[in-house]
This record gives sequence, structure tokens and C-alpha cells, in this order.
Amino acid sequence: MKKYKVDEWKIVEEGFDPHRVEGSESIFSIGNGMMGQRANFEEDYTGESLRGSYIAGVYYPDKTRVGWWKNGYPEYFAKVLNSANFVGIRVKVDGESINLDKNKIVSFSRVLDMQHGLLQRNFVVELTNGNKIEVIAERFMSMARPEVAAISYSIRPLNSDVKVEIEAYIDGDVVNQDSNYNEKFWDEVSKGTTTKGGFLTMKTKKLDFNVCWNMEVCYSINEKSTNTKLVSAEHEKYVSNATEVAVAKEETLTIHKYVAVTSTLNHDLDKLVENSSEILSKAVAAKYATLKSEHTSKWLEKWQHADIIIEGDAEAQQGIRFCTFQLFQTYTGDDARLNIGPKGFTGEKYGGSTYWDTEAYCLPFYMATAGEHVAEQLLIYRYRQLDRAIENAAKLGFNNGAALYPMVTMNGEECHNEWEITFEEIHRNGAIAYGIYRYIGYTGDKSYLAKYGLEVLIGIARFWSQRVNWSEKRQKYVMLGVTGPNEYENNVNNNWYTNYIATWTMKYAAECIAYVKETDANKWAEIQEKISFNEASELSKWADIVEKIHLPYDEKLGIILQQDGFMDKEQILVKDLDPSQRPLNQKWSWDRILRSVYIKQADVLQGIYFFEEDFDMETIAKNFDFYEQRTVHESSLSPCVHSILACKIGDMERAMKMYLRTARLDLDDYNKEVNEGLHITSMAGSWMSVVEGFGGLRIKEDTLYFNPFIPQNWKSLSFKTIFRGRTIKAKFEGSKTTLTNESNEQLTVLVRDAKVTIPANGTVEV
Repeated sequence: MKKYKVDEWKIVEEGFDPHRVEGSESIFSIGNGMMGQRANFEEDYTGESLRGSYIAGVYYPDKTRVGWWKNGYPEYFAKVLNSANFVGIRVKVDGESINLDKNKIVSFSRVLDMQHGLLQRNFVVELTNGNKIEVIAERFMSMARPEVAAISYSIRPLNSDVKVEIEAYIDGDVVNQDSNYNEKFWDEVSKGTTTKGGFLTMKTKKLDFNVCWNMEVCYSINEKSTNTKLVSAEHEKYVSNATEVAVAKEETLTIHKYVAVTSTLNHDLDKLVENSSEILSKAVAAKYATLKSEHTSKWLEKWQHADIIIEGDAEAQQGIRFCTFQLFQTYTGDDARLNIGPKGFTGEKYGGSTYWDTEAYCLPFYMATAGEHVAEQLLIYRYRQLDRAIENAAKLGFNNGAALYPMVTMNGEECHNEWEITFEEIHRNGAIAYGIYRYIGYTGDKSYLAKYGLEVLIGIARFWSQRVNWSEKRQKYVMLGVTGPNEYENNVNNNWYTNYIATWTMKYAAECIAYVKETDANKWAEIQEKISFNEASELSKWADIVEKIHLPYDEKLGIILQQDGFMDKEQILVKDLDPSQRPLNQKWSWDRILRSVYIKQADVLQGIYFFEEDFDMETIAKNFDFYEQRTVHESSLSPCVHSILACKIGDMERAMKMYLRTARLDLDDYNKEVNEGLHITSMAGSWMSVVEGFGGLRIKEDTLYFNPFIPQNWKSLSFKTIFRGRTIKAKFEGSKTTLTNESNEQLTVLVRDAKVTIPANGTVEV
């Protein structure tokens, strides 16, 4: 039985279950790219809850805790900071607190309206004196005014006149769930109250991020303003505004709480409170209805470009809209300093802001739905951190401008605290190079190479050329002591995916050097001098490695080997595993996992997905069948790759199974961990499953290409993609493909093997 009602535009929770509160706090999270929060209740709740409110770009460099130090180990683990709880509205009715952990609950429902970006809740409680109270709450983080949040909270007595006490507050006395020794990361700077609200300014204990939360509260009864007597209060890290109101039976008391959240990321310190007050004043003057209208209009505008429409399968439709919604809540592309955290604003697990997930999974989504500018911002983020990547490599003993991008970072420094990831999961470098390749192929923006991309590619290629070594025994280059995408293997030799993407990067970097040298010789000379590039010797070295790299292969089975020695493992397939032992990462010891054949996520198949043009269909099918049977999909990044490849080889059953698993991973809590937060970056993989899998979208010979493979129970599939300045809508229905060009220039595309020219502002059917 599903926890949430299946609805194409909404996530609906009916009935209150205290055991799923934390999971629902994740599912119903809201944000606007600049800030976000878990769906904690406004009123007091004393049951199990993970209170979380987060601000993009604000973090804390917590001291790394390890058993013993290793040279090159990161000095800190970056934590996305839980910040002040600003949604709080404490309510007492006839002296009894509204608290769903204590009250008798008559009814409860909660709705996440994804089309309009609204979190809504309605419940009725019966108090100990027999009074029944209905509460209707709605809130949003404004997409139109990213530093503004607004709450509407209504209280309606159903069977008696009552006295309602209300305290609206901002509470900065918060703690991160993962803090060492329960340390708190914020110090108070200043605070103050007004007749209708108050502000609280705090700064982080390290790095001195200053943030100001500023609130104002307005009251009405039956939509008519009421001038109640307001009492303000100040305590340590806390400001509040309280009142007492007599409410007659079936009257509705409504509190509108407006909050401005400003930080020194975007405001001068000496203007922080002043600017916050100005932003708040404008929001209050606009009033709740206008703020809501502005906000919902922005969401409708986003859906106009990004919506995927699946007719005939409500579960599939709800899943992909949930993923799209959460991605846009997390990142809007408005600030090149920001990136996409694996949990977004929904939880604290994984700490840092940026993983390889961005380039490998998120980039295609933003290119196609938000345009090349947003995608370019994600790549420039890495370019600006190139110096840090070179420093990271130097700490591990690499030289000559070799760049190792971090596994986890906020500012370019490595801040991951597991050695087998920090030192060994170096394939992340390849994903960043591949991101540049994919961006240029999709947008046609080759000028990006000379401006930014080429220096990054050379730094990464230099790293790979030093990370391999020559094996006299094999007469091949090898790469020892790595962890591939499959994190259920550590410290292996010659992970195929890592070796393959390393040599691909060197080959691609060489091609890009030749291109820039030919098209802009002066720029190439400038880059060459800047990075002291020895063209003859370095290119020769790269070519030698590309030609002589060891790529594990099993001749007998005719499959690529994940790494040396993979077939030494006991080959027990996933279907033969006792279901009670799943998920392995919660049931087995790490030692047992490492010795098993089980794969956490696509590894060889990740490489085949990236470089599918290098392999014939027989090779893809054989490797897919072999590795899929050994994959437990205990990484959120796994099912999407499998779904895309299953579409490629025509395996609809597994394509659909894996699609539902990726698109509904959190909604159906496949991995039993949704309480920790959502899997934001893998949601971009869900989008890829639809667009690249079922829609078959690729770029072939500089041309947009579709090869649809639509499930039989889907009446139709349609989506839009922005390609080189043109917006193309594709709709697949049965054997018919309808393509609409929503731009002023014609475009020629490929549908399977047919060349189709779509006129400007025109439609064609194939």
C-alpha cells in the first residue's frame, strides 16, 4: 500500500501516522534555490522530528574526525548548516497546546501542490475539554522573491467559542543532526522586536556567514483585519510576537506570517538588517494573496518549459513531476557560486554541496529545461575552482598542474571524510571532463573551450597521465588502488570505468587542444604559456597511455570486467538473495559487502551509458544482462542508467521497472531512508530515464535525434527540450511522433533514421 495518494500534480498524505513524520518532512520539503526547509509543522510537535531549514551556500567546515591522520587528508568536513526555525507558530486554545503528538486527531491531510509550489495542511483535533479545532496551513518559499517566505495559518473552532493564544517566533537555537558532540554552529549577533514582529541576526562560528531573519505577523478574523494587542519578547537566539484572541464558534482566525531571509552572501554586512527590513516591508505591503500569485506564476512558467506529460500512467506521471519539482526547488541557475547538493534542502546527510552527480546527471536536465546559460553556470563553477583542484592534487603528490577535483566540496577544497572515497574515487574527474563534452555537443558552444573548458580538460588529463603507471608484467599502463562508481568495492586495481574515462579524457583533451590551436592560435598560445604546457611531450605521453591502457575483459564470457579479479568472487545473483537481507548496507557488515559480488550502482554500465557509440548492440546487451543481475541498486544513481540502457536494447520490462524505481525512489522509499532527506541529484537521472530512455533523445552528428521506445500502457509521452536556442516539443503516441518547433528558426532533426525538418513555429508528424 502506498504511503501517499497517487495524483498527477500533487503529493497527498491522508491520515496521521507518527512513524512516518520524518519521512514526510522530507517528501513535502519546499525551497526556491536560495533557501529551503523540511516540512516541519508550524505549531509545536514533541514527537520524532528532524527540524531543518537551510540556506544555499552557507556551511560550516567541521573538523574531520578520523582514527588517525593520513597525509593529504581533508582538514574538515563541510556541513550544510541547519539554520533558524522561522516557521514557528505556537498555538494554545483554552490553555491547551496544539500538538499532534499529544492531541486527539480527528482528521489530517497534507498536500504538496507541485504545479503551484505550495505546501498545504488541514487537520482537526479534539482537545481535552471536548472542543474541536480545525487548522488550515499553507506556506511557500517565493520563486518571485527568493529571500521571502510566507505562511497562512488559520484556526477555526468547530463547536464552541474559544480563547486562542498565539506566539509567532524565530528560533536560532538549532543543532545539526550530525554535529560532533552536539556542537552548535551559530552565534547571535543582534536581535530586535517591533510591534508586529522582530528580527534575529546570527553568524556561523567559522567563516562568519551572517544571516538575518526578519518577520512580521498580521491577524484577521473571517478575512477582516483585527487589531489585537501584540506582545514582543526577546531571549537568547530567539524573538517572538504573541497575542491572545477570542474566536467565536465557526469563525476563522488567520495569521499571515511574512519572513525575509538575507545573508552576507548577497548583502553587505553593515546593510544586512536594513536590507532585510526593506525586503520584508515590501512583502508585507504586497500582502499574502499577491505574493502567492507571483510565486505560482513563476512555477507555472517553469512547468511550461519543463513538464513531462505521461498519459495513461498516473504513478509514472506523479513520479517524474515530483523529481522535476524538487530539482527546480534546489537549483535555479541564478547564482554561479551555488551548486546542487545530493539532499538539496531536505536533509543534512552527505554534508557538502557538490558531487560528481552534477556533471554526470544534473547537467542534461538543466540544459534541456532551463537553457544553456544555466548549464554553463554549473561548468563555470568548476572552472573557478580549478586552482583548488590543482592544490588538491598537489597534496596527494601530483605536480605540473595536474588537477584532481574533490569528491565533495563547497569551495573547491576536498572535504570528504572517508579515505576510500577521498583518495580513491577519482573517476569524478572524468565526469567533469565528460560534462564539458556533453555541454558543447548539446549547445554547439565550442567557444566555451577557449574561454574556460580547455584549461580544466588539460588539468584533468595531466592528473590521469600521472595516476597510471607502466606494468612490466602486462606491458600495459595500469591504474591501481581505486574505487569505481560501485562503492561496494574499495581499493581495486584497474576499475574498467575509471581506466576508460581516463583515457577518453586524454584523447578528448588532445582533440580540444587541436581545435583551439586551429581556430584561435593566440588564445592557445596564451593558455600554453599560462599553464606551462609542453605540447610535444605531453601529447605524446597521453597518446601512448591511450593506446596501451589495460582494460579488463573476460574472453570466455565475452564481457567487460568491472575490475581485475572480479570473477574471483562468488557469483550469487541478486535474485537468489534472501529479501530479508536487503538493503545490504543496513543488514551486512562492510567486510561482507566488500567480499560479495553485489554492485551498489552502475559501474561498467555507467561507462557504456556515457560512451554507447563505442559499443555494438550485442556488447551492450550482454554486459547489461550480466551486471544488472548483480546490481542491488542501493545507490539512488543506479536505476536511471539501467532504465536508459534497457530502452536501448529493447527490454521494456526492465526499463519500466527501473524507471519507476528511480522516479518513485523517495515517494515509495525503496531504500528505507527517506527520513534522512530526498535524493535530489538522482532525480535528474529520473528525467534522463524518460527523455533519453523512453524518448531516445541523443545528439548525433550535431543533430537532435529521437528514438522513442514507449511503454504499452502509456497512451502518450511528451516533453520539451531547448536545443541550441530552439524549443522543440516532442510527442510520441503509438507509432506517431509529433514535433513542434516553438521558435523562429527551422530545425532539422532525426527520428530514428528519418531526417525531418520542422519549420519555424510549425509542427510535423512522422
